[in-house]
Amino acid sequence: MGMEQKVQTYFELKQQQKEIEQRLSVLRDEIVGYCEEQGVYETQVGGYAVKAVLQHRKEYDDQKLYASLPDPDIWRLLSKVDSHKLKSLIKLNILTEEQISPACTVKPVTLLQVDKL
Repeated sequence: MGMEQKVQTYFELKQQQKEIEQRLSVLRDEIVGYCEEQGVYETQVGGYAVKAVLQHRKEYDDQKLYASLPDPDIWRLLSKVDSHKLKSLIKLNILTEEQISPACTVKPVTLLQVDKL
């Protein structure tokens, strides 16, 4: 397979991936909506076990976070808001949840798991 064909195949697969992700997103929203309507988070549909898991993801505002830091030099350790880096700084007791809470919003996200029985 020549490089041109590899590039073409890559491009085509990426297009398919986008289409599949869009279809999955629509189906996921419909299935989660069904679970919410039924008032259940775990159910069985045909030969499939369906489980919806609600999570809360934190999102940070760069400017508010910078303003809440006790020492501006800490910003260099972050450079860009990265929740994993923030968690590490909290574990190391460099920052506290209270200090950065003005910069944080919690976004509920429902994950969907479907297994064949």
